[in-house]
Amino acid sequence: MTAKPAARDFLARLPLFDELAPAELEQIGRHTADLHVAKGDIIFRRGDPCSGFHIVIYGQVKLAFVSAEGNEKVVEIIGPGHSFGEALMFMEKPYIVTAQALADTLLLHVPKTVIFEGLERDPKFARKMLAGLSRRLHGLICDVEAYSLSSGTQRVIGYLLKEAERAEDGGRVHLEVSKVVLSSRLNLTPEHFSRILHDLSARKMISVDGRDITILDIERLRNYEGR
Repeated sequence: MTAKPAARDFLARLPLFDELAPAELEQIGRHTADLHVAKGDIIFRRGDPCSGFHIVIYGQVKLAFVSAEGNEKVVEIIGPGHSFGEALMFMEKPYIVTAQALADTLLLHVPKTVIFEGLERDPKFARKMLAGLSRRLHGLICDVEAYSLSSGTQRVIGYLLKEAERAEDGGRVHLEVSKVVLSSRLNLTPEHFSRILHDLSARKMISVDGRDITILDIERLRNYEGR
């Protein structure tokens, strides 16, 4: 069985797999499955068995905890080119979060059996997997630090500045997710998030039009301490 060209080519562009030989990519791609998920659909729930990991080709995926009372805490928002589920795959533990598509999404599912076989064959592959997991852990630690030591305003400003760096037009940020989801990701209530945007807008540092935010004075925004 030959790997699907789209899956093989996409895997080759990912940092995790970019040093693998064509034959190794062929082997992984041969066992990789496409998963089309409609907006709002659940990919897996907390407690489901983890049989591999997922890579986002297009769309967005929300990873979240849901309390017994139904309250949700968004842990991470995964976009194109990024993966999720590797750590639990290696631990052979059930999922500890629920994954839901925030938009119509195409995923690649890579089964753990083919990854474990690759690790046994190639130490370089093992090092790249470890590097990827380390980057994810570092990002989560930075998030915990921001939640613990930064004010709500600083968290929102940090998010806007980071998104502005990625945007083609550095002065304009489009919120790809709802303000409710984003406020949960930043460990804020939706009301607090809206008040911060209103304050920054009143101070003429940003303007807000629905999900479009224009940065009017990036230097003042960088240096604003807020509350």
